[in-house]
Amino acid sequence: MKAKLGLPQDKITRARELAAAIAAPVQDYIDRHTTVTVERATLRALGADGVNSDGVPVPNIAVESLKNELQSGTARRYVGALVAGGLEVDELNTQITAGFDLATIEPPDRAEVEKRAAELVDAFAARVTGHVSSRNAALAKHRENEKWPMLYLIVATGNIYEDVKQATAAAKQGADAVAVIRSTIQSLLDYVPYGATTEGFGGTYATQENFRIMRAALDEVIEQEKRYVRLVNYASGLCMPEIAVMGAMERLDMMLNDSMYGILFRDINMYRTFVDQHFSRMINAFADIIINTGEDNYLTTSDAYEKAYTVLASQFINERFACNAGLAPRLMGLGHAFEIDPSIPNCFLYEMAQAQMAREIFPECPLKYMPPTKFMTGDIFRGYVMDAMFNFASAATGQSIHLLGMLSEGVHTPHIQDRHLAVENAKYVMNAIKDLKDDIEFRKDGIMVNRAREVLDRTITFLEEVAGTGLFDAIEQGRFAEVKRPKDGGKGLEGVVKKAGDYWNPVEEMLRSRTGVME
Repeated sequence: MKAKLGLPQDKITRARELAAAIAAPVQDYIDRHTTVTVERATLRALGADGVNSDGVPVPNIAVESLKNELQSGTARRYVGALVAGGLEVDELNTQITAGFDLATIEPPDRAEVEKRAAELVDAFAARVTGHVSSRNAALAKHRENEKWPMLYLIVATGNIYEDVKQATAAAKQGADAVAVIRSTIQSLLDYVPYGATTEGFGGTYATQENFRIMRAALDEVIEQEKRYVRLVNYASGLCMPEIAVMGAMERLDMMLNDSMYGILFRDINMYRTFVDQHFSRMINAFADIIINTGEDNYLTTSDAYEKAYTVLASQFINERFACNAGLAPRLMGLGHAFEIDPSIPNCFLYEMAQAQMAREIFPECPLKYMPPTKFMTGDIFRGYVMDAMFNFASAATGQSIHLLGMLSEGVHTPHIQDRHLAVENAKYVMNAIKDLKDDIEFRKDGIMVNRAREVLDRTITFLEEVAGTGLFDAIEQGRFAEVKRPKDGGKGLEGVVKKAGDYWNPVEEMLRSRTGVME
């Protein structure tokens, strides 16, 4: 899209330099630490799977048994047990569920362990790269039916089999991406539930079996509709890296994967979150999975007009951390939202300015644009108009991932017919202004141009302040989303461990090599 706002390139460059300066000391901390869930994710990639009679997952059992030596990594012990016992991974997993303690086995010859580890890593890599090839082949096969922006719908019944019915209906109604909303509590669980699940509050548990079931169902729809349908879930919370591994192994296409969301909105410790997000993003980069960041959530606690600069600042910071993890811009679904108070005069112009600004600053990123929710009152007629204006802004500014708004958003969990109306609304508006984004120009001294420049200027000032205090302190002070989180507070800090000199993680080594990430 042609640039229309005349944003000074030197200021955009300055913002990126500040984001890099903000991320650098955090990245240094990340590189020197591991976490219990990074170790569990590593074991999952090596083949650890299953649960014991109490429902405790094998990766949790293994990492708990090695809690006194996490600083050296868990891979050597797990793979060492395979070599020492002449076992296959399924056999070792069965022994672990029966009570076998990995800490009781002294690892055999290092060369043998590293050889076996390389075989396991290669098997994981082959599985993931095979999925990437399959996705690319399906996208190419149905390229002529691909639409932009992608229409993104959610399902959230709590029962994976009911989700399949809803997701299938959504895809046939016109959804290009279907997100299975995760059960509300799962962010705070320090383990991943196992198998297919049929109960969940506010959504459905993210499990590897649930991923497999939904992927298979959508693949059937793809063949019927001759249109690729992307599967979305959440690589977030205390098990962020593990869920990323599971998603990579079951060919998910998008993962909600923000660098600060868990800190601000789930009270997960900041040190834990930053380490976990880096490993999970390396997995997503390797698996060619688009991440979706969570800037839209800032506007649930902050005013969208007054605090618009915090959204842009977070986009710059998320971009930097994503780059550090090897994610290409085409995989960075940076988030924003249509959430300015509709009573403000010219609110639509401000929304257009914000959306156009994001599109011009991040031209290669598949931006995820979120619908109005904060000011949905239950008046379905007003809500339908607001969604139509949101659809207009999205199409007119060339957004990429468009989460459909529902006319009954403020009343109840939307019914299937509400979703149908949302799809029809979007289709009508986007068809009616199909090429407007290429035809429209903005007045050089007009409201939208001046608003975008003002937000960029305030963003630079804000980033300078954060660079001065440091990101950890800025979060503690409540500079993002007006939410304060203490550095040593939140959930999961006890699961962060400083790496020792002999730390070894063959999965991480492979990821760094394949994604170009340097420590």
